[in-house]
Amino acid sequence: MPRPVGVLSGLSRLRQSNTWIFATMLVSACLSLTASFVLSVDAIVLAADPHAALSCNINAVISCGTVGTSWQASLLGFPNAFLGLVAEPVVITIAVASLGGVRFPRWFMLSAQIVYTIGVVFAYWLFFQAYFVIGALCPWCLLVTLSTTLVFTSLTHVNIRDGNLYLPERASAAARRFVAADLDVLVVAVWLMAVVMMVVTKYVPLMA
Repeated sequence: MPRPVGVLSGLSRLRQSNTWIFATMLVSACLSLTASFVLSVDAIVLAADPHAALSCNINAVISCGTVGTSWQASLLGFPNAFLGLVAEPVVITIAVASLGGVRFPRWFMLSAQIVYTIGVVFAYWLFFQAYFVIGALCPWCLLVTLSTTLVFTSLTHVNIRDGNLYLPERASAAARRFVAADLDVLVVAVWLMAVVMMVVTKYVPLMA
């Protein structure tokens, strides 16, 4: 008769369902694509005029222009945001097709995992560069960091659950138990809270 247990069990089933996983992936990828589009437009504006006043240039510490004109924002010789314009439509396609019942081959999902892992590492590299080196934050970049984290989490969850990562049997079983217990959700929640606290403790006092 313990109702809370029943509620928690229902929430866990929802969290494990393809509908929840791929809907989260779809919404997150759409947010990332939107942010990438805005950042791409801003990059073109800044290329024409490095001193252009962007709408997200709020002050000295919240400034897309400061981040956008740094060398880190064009690490590969072109604006980093262009990568999002290429990668996120692929994620959106995977999410929509999977919601429709399509099951992709293991090699394809493994490839998606590898590519997106590189993408999320790159997003956090830029975040830490902005935080520790550039000394300014870009709101749209923060949205990319958040949304890529959620896409990466959803993709990793389904790939572990479905055995797409070609892990050794013992490691695969342990990873499945981990995501089945929703511990991945806890890890990501703690991680995102830590990132938020980093931003708040460093930049809120500077804005006062």
